[in-house]
Order: sequence, then C-alpha cells, then structure tokens
Amino acid sequence: MSRKEFNGTAEITESGIKKHFTKWKSTPLQAVIELIANGFDAGASNVNVLIDRNELQGLELITVFDNGSGIDIDKCDQHFSRFNESLKQGNDDLQGSQGKGRLAFHLLCNRAKWYTKNNDTNAIITIETGYLRKFKVNEIDSAEQHPMLSPIECGTCVILDNFTKEIQSNDQIIAELQNQFGWRLALNKNRKLLLNGQPITIPSHDIEEKIVDIDNFSFEVKLLRWYQKPKSEKSFNYLINSDGRIRYKELSSFNKKPEFYLSSYSTSNWVDHFDVSNSSLRLESDIVASPDSTTYKKLKKEVTNLSKKIYEDFLRAYVESKLEYYEDKGYFPSYKLLSIEDAEWRRTNTKSFIRELYLIDPNIFSTLKEKQTKILIALIDKILVSNENDSLFEVIESILELDKNKLACQVKNSSLENIISTIEVLQKRKSVITKLKQVMTEHYKKVLETPDLQQVIENNTWLFGEKYSLLGAEEDNFHKLAKNLRDNIKDINTISEDDLDSEDFIERNEIEGAQKQVDLFLTRKKKEFDSANKSYYKCTIIEIKRPSISLNGKHSNQIKKYAQIISNHPEFSSEKLKFDLILVGRKISNSDFDIPSAFETAINENDPGLAFKSNHGNIRGYVKTWATIFDEFELSNDYLLDKLKLKREDLSHYSRKDLLSDLQQPTE
Repeated sequence: MSRKEFNGTAEITESGIKKHFTKWKSTPLQAVIELIANGFDAGASNVNVLIDRNELQGLELITVFDNGSGIDIDKCDQHFSRFNESLKQGNDDLQGSQGKGRLAFHLLCNRAKWYTKNNDTNAIITIETGYLRKFKVNEIDSAEQHPMLSPIECGTCVILDNFTKEIQSNDQIIAELQNQFGWRLALNKNRKLLLNGQPITIPSHDIEEKIVDIDNFSFEVKLLRWYQKPKSEKSFNYLINSDGRIRYKELSSFNKKPEFYLSSYSTSNWVDHFDVSNSSLRLESDIVASPDSTTYKKLKKEVTNLSKKIYEDFLRAYVESKLEYYEDKGYFPSYKLLSIEDAEWRRTNTKSFIRELYLIDPNIFSTLKEKQTKILIALIDKILVSNENDSLFEVIESILELDKNKLACQVKNSSLENIISTIEVLQKRKSVITKLKQVMTEHYKKVLETPDLQQVIENNTWLFGEKYSLLGAEEDNFHKLAKNLRDNIKDINTISEDDLDSEDFIERNEIEGAQKQVDLFLTRKKKEFDSANKSYYKCTIIEIKRPSISLNGKHSNQIKKYAQIISNHPEFSSEKLKFDLILVGRKISNSDFDIPSAFETAINENDPGLAFKSNHGNIRGYVKTWATIFDEFELSNDYLLDKLKLKREDLSHYSRKDLLSDLQQPTE
C-alpha cells in the first residue's frame, strides 16, 4: 500500500505571514505557548513540554506533546492552508490564535515538525522558516512514529530545532505558563500541563464554591479571584458542561475594577443542552437552555451577587493595604506643630475619610502618581478641619462623581456657595432623569423628537457626559453644512420592521406612524483648549433615533459613514477640528451583533459608549441608550443622592405633556 506524500501552500505571502507576528517578536516563547494552546484546543487532557539544553544552557530541542485528536492529513488544506482563518472560530472552549499560531515557531527557530497520529494514520508535517507558506506531509509507518505517540491512539508531538533565539529560564517559563493557562487548568482538573515532567500548578488565587439550585437544576458554581491578572483572559463567567468543556462564556461586569480579577465557572447537566443560537433545543422539562432562557438569567443574577460580595470583601482589604502603604511612604501630613493627641486625631480622621472616598471609587487614587496623591491627601486633610467640613464632605463626593479628572482642582477652589449650587444642580438633574425615564418607559411610542425632545436635550446636554454639559448655542453655518452632508447618507431617515424588536408588539400602523417622525439631529461647535493650552474647535453631533425603534448595525454604520464623509470633506480638513458623533436610541436591538462587538473592541479605551474612532483620533463615534444614560447618572451619584435623601417623586399621575413641559426647563 503506497504512502501519502504531498506538499501544500498557505493562502498568503511569506512577508504577509511575518507581519502578523510583529507584536510577538520580543516574546519568542509565544511560539511554545501557541503550540500548547493548539494541543488543548484539540481536546488534549495532557500536554507536556520538554526543553533540552546543552552544557552552556543553549537550546537544543523543544518538544511539545499532546494526547489530543491528532491531525487528519486528508484535511490538511482545512488547517495548514488557512492563515488567520480557523475552524476554531466561534468556539468558546478554544484558546489558540485562530489559524496562525502554528507558524509562530519562526520567532524561535528555523524548523518545526509535527509528528501526528489520527485514525490509525501516522504522519509527519514539516515547515521551514524560509518557506513559511509551504508545508510538506509524509505518511509514515508506526515504527517511524515519535516514541511519545506510539503507546496512545491519537495525538501530536511537535519538534522545534535549529534555534535562532533564546528563551527564559525554566523557572520563568513556569511562571509564564501559569499566567497563560491557569484559568484553563482551573476549570478542568483532568487537564494537565507539564514542563519537563513538572506539573504547572494553578496560579495563586482564592476560591469560593457554592451549589445553586435553579428551576430544578443544580449548578456547581466556582469563583476564582486571581492574585495576578491572567495574561490571556479577561474576567469571564463560564458555563461548563459535564465533560469539563466551555459551552458558553460572557464578560463579567468586574473587568475594570483595579487589581481585581475574577473568573466564575458554573457546571451542570443543564449546560450539556445549552444552545448558544437560541434554537429549539429543549430538555425533557421543556425548559429552553439558551442565553435568553429564564434559567440562565437567574443563574447569571446569582453569579453576579456572589461576585459582588467577593469584590466588596476584596475592596475593603485592598483599601486597608493602600492606607498602610500611604502611611509607610509618608503620604499623610506629619503634624509637627500639633500635640501627640491632636496629631493622632487628625491622622485618624483623614484616614477615615480617605477610606470612605476609596470605597466609593478606587479609580480616583489608582490613577494618581506619588506627588498627586500627596497633594490630594494634604488638601483633604486641610478641608476636613474647616468650619464647613460636613458640607465639604458632600461637595467632594459630588465633584468626584461628576468629574473625576478635575477633583483636586475643584476641591482646592470649593466654597460654601458652589457647594449649595452643586447640590441644587444635582437635585434638578435627578428630577430630569426620573421624568425622562418615565417618558421613555411609558410614552416612548408617542413621543416626538421635534418638538417634544429637542428642547429637553438642548437644555440637558450633560445627559451624554460631563464634557458636554456646557455646550454652546447652535452655530448656524456648521449645522447647515453638517445637515446637508448627513442627508446624503442613504436610508438614514427610513425605518423598517427590522428596526423594531418583536417584544415591543408594535403593529403595522404604528410602524407607519414612526416613519412619519423625524430623527433629532443636534450640532454644536465651540472653542476648547487641550492639555498644552492650545485652542481647537470641538464639534459635537448628536443623532437621536426616534424612541420607537431599536438601534442596530444599520444605524451605527450610518454614523460611521458620516464620519467617513467628514474626514474626506475639505471644510472639515483642519487640524484644529475634533468631532464627537453620538448616536442615541431607546435600546439596542436584541438581535444586533455589530454594536456590542464595537463596544468589546473599544473596551480598553475606558471611554463609555465608544464604538469607533478615526486613525488620527480626531473623530470619535459613540452609541448610547437612554437606559445606559440613566444608569450612568444614578451609579455615579448614588452615594451623594442617598446622603441628601432625595424624595423620589411618584410620577404615575403625570401625563406625557406635563413630563415634557417640566423637562424642557433648564437645569443649569
């Protein structure tokens, strides 16, 4: 029987391949990490890395063995011919670099050989650095197979040699592998990763376990708080099936907490039937197992509550450790002119206030440098012994929540008059939020952008963020030019059934009514100054979709198209112009993928609602829902609002006309 032997070529140029690995050039160990990930992705329960060094500790040979499914050489074109495109895509249980990780070896050495065993077929696949897009496949006898594969039914053994770079010591590699794969080892105790036979242990962590019963199903919930951030993972909530594999994962709401890294794993036989696509898969009890199912929503709420408690406990301990650090570093005033008793009272009083401030928002101190921290603590210490310390406590809280970046400056210039003014403004804003929420909840099908919402928005531009709170009057020439360009975007004013979620139960005549409305289009242009005190024009464009429709990719693409038109238009080519494009709607469509994906891409910008930005950063696009706008205000100001004990108004008796009339009054 003749053996199979053939050559193949990846569908990309040699230089094109190397460009994809630019960010990894300084970390050649990534080549080994990718091979380990590929082993686990192939279903391996055991991955063993063997590093052979010579007497001078130079690399001689690296072997990466896994007992996964092996490689089907009859399907090599589906694996080795693809680049940056992989059959793994869409599978939450997989970690490899989606079709390119296998070629990372060229960062470390000149040749890689894949000894593989699959369906009683033994083969070798060879790729060399000088010819990365080409691969050679040779079927071999079992006697020629790598010794590590001989005793098992299937698996892969990758051999790297002819090295061009060195890697870290074994101790450093162990630490790196812990950081890269700890989360994967934690979710399935049957998986093992070894370096030269030494098991890689799960990184330092705290664990909390609980059995949660929901809808006659029992869920084993494990929450792991990592002491250090895993390099390859954000904080996710995982659903794990009875085989220990990830069936579904979702970002938790704790990803931006300073030095807090949490993974949750929920295991149940209910997860075995979980259908990500929300199709008709059902259990015997006729309960849908999907992201939109009642059972999943209840589980998610339980996991969130457990996570919140872990975070609160962590934060209290974290704040105490920071206070000890500040004291050891001498950040607190020395009080040399005070008696021992008075100095101790001042220090205790200031520490108590800093503790409360830290618990409200840890980010305010975590972003400050040493000198800034010392200045802020000194200012707070002086304020606390003033005659108006109770009022100053409140204004600091309000300033912190209203504009974190200017806290130190505003504290320094605080006075009793602006304390009172701040509280009054906040009370008025709370009233606006409450009434506008009622409009969007109870009257959204009938409310009109013009004239109903236009004056509301013009008097309350702070709704979209503090940086828009003082937008000036409309600049007529800019508005006309922008409006003309906007009207050139195809279908920007049309509405279809796809723009309405089925849960709203809107009849066809209501769709036709919605089509008769117009979207609200507001523009502002005002002079501002950057950090170097250089002036520029800030152009703000707010596109508010009628409340009866749900935002989707079509609408976000419209403002992207608008951004493209702006960037190419000669009137807007000045370096002194910067644009914020804000798309606002009542809700995001349940079936939309584009907008949530844009949020995920921009998550590292720490700019809520950011959906895209231009290459030069002069144009930024935002997508906001009214619910998000309301929640941002309440979350930011919850502590102060509670202190003021604002009486919530019962608005059930208000008509749409009464609500809108009140809302159209200025709050500043």
